[in-house]
Amino acid sequence: MAVQMAPAKTTTKTATLNTVLVAIDRTALSLLELDFLQFLSLRPDSLAVLAHVVSNPLEDSEPADRPHEDSADQYSAIEEQLEILGDRLPCTYDIEIVKGDPADELVRLANIYKSDLIVIGTRGLKGVDRVIKGSVSNQVLETAPCSVLVVKQ
Repeated sequence: MAVQMAPAKTTTKTATLNTVLVAIDRTALSLLELDFLQFLSLRPDSLAVLAHVVSNPLEDSEPADRPHEDSADQYSAIEEQLEILGDRLPCTYDIEIVKGDPADELVRLANIYKSDLIVIGTRGLKGVDRVIKGSVSNQVLETAPCSVLVVKQ
């Protein structure tokens, strides 16, 4: 008596991303990060959190004797840029503009929003520059509560 077995069902499962935190700075790299969102399975009811971290003034690389952009004007300009970028997304979005250490703030936001993924760019620093300036993307990668997609320039 021969036993016939039914062919195995092959099911393709895709990860559903409910919340994605996208680290946005004021460079062209942020546009690449948004382009990568096109490859993810974002539904219209998914949430993209567009996050920008403003460094503390004492950490700025600009000399202290040069005039700095007014804080209110700076926040307005950043918010306007994030709204323009958010309107390009295939899902809903929130905007978060926070002040502090970029890696710490991004991980904090990922925890608050219970993010499924963080998308962050990297400047590609190597050697001494990486040691001196630090790698935000590496620190986020090591401390994040979720997966991290690092986008290279």
